[in-house]
Amino acid sequence: MIKVQFSARDGLWPTYEEALGEACADLGLKIDLSRDHAPETVDYIVFAPNGPVTEFPRYTRCKAVLGLWAGVESIVGDATLTQPFARMVDDGLTEGMVEWVTGHVLRHHLGLDQDICRSDAEWDIHIPPLARDRRVGILGLGALGAACGAALAQLNFDVAGWSRSPKDLPGIACHHGDAGLADVLAHSEILVLLLPRTPATENVLNARTLAQMPKGAVIINPGRGPLIDDEALLAALETGQVSHATLDVFRVEPLPEGHAFWAHPNVTVTPHIASETRPVSAARVIAENIRRGEVGEPFLHLVDRTAGY
Repeated sequence: MIKVQFSARDGLWPTYEEALGEACADLGLKIDLSRDHAPETVDYIVFAPNGPVTEFPRYTRCKAVLGLWAGVESIVGDATLTQPFARMVDDGLTEGMVEWVTGHVLRHHLGLDQDICRSDAEWDIHIPPLARDRRVGILGLGALGAACGAALAQLNFDVAGWSRSPKDLPGIACHHGDAGLADVLAHSEILVLLLPRTPATENVLNARTLAQMPKGAVIINPGRGPLIDDEALLAALETGQVSHATLDVFRVEPLPEGHAFWAHPNVTVTPHIASETRPVSAARVIAENIRRGEVGEPFLHLVDRTAGY
């Protein structure tokens, strides 16, 4: 019997208990899934940073820690984590992000917030350009950024993307390096942030880089809050350098009461919902990694601790 420790917030337990049981059974795995195994008996930990497991030395038998989240910045630097750590990459997570990003890009492209008639006397017709004439940039071309870029390219948007290492993706003008970042920023009437949080990406949008964007650009951030210098963004909103920011992630979550983003007329706040992990699809990824661990195959989606993601 394979012992699996579930460590995430209590409200997730009933759903994951069923979904993981079914996914493992489909692969012919017999698991004992619990929230309170003795640490020295555990073979795998299913992990989220908001769960009860906060350090790993007592898990001496553990073959891998299997994350429920795509983001790893809160755990990747933990010196007590010596086991292999796999982040969550699954179709449900990717599809959810594509739907959210595409929806908000279309919202800003079409000017849907403007097209609300508030009285019989108002009939101010606003005709947006076609998608082929709208320039969209994506910072971050990993699994999520590449999928979002592909979906936007399919809608005929003029898509450019930037990543830290070279990429070659159909339908996306790919850039890398400092010069490439400047090129994508200058291109982006609408900019989507999908970078991981690392020391190299923190405050990637700051006073200097925001000034490199077209006047009146839109920022959409479903990636990580610290990618943006909040004060620089607020200043750019006041001058009109940025016309609107739709933000799903923040330096402190939930966004503190009284933060300037709440009351700003040109900021849309959403509650970190751009891409939630779906238990059924996530359970299949976890079950597959358990199967791999049991037969000695390489784990999927292992985190590179040096790179930080």
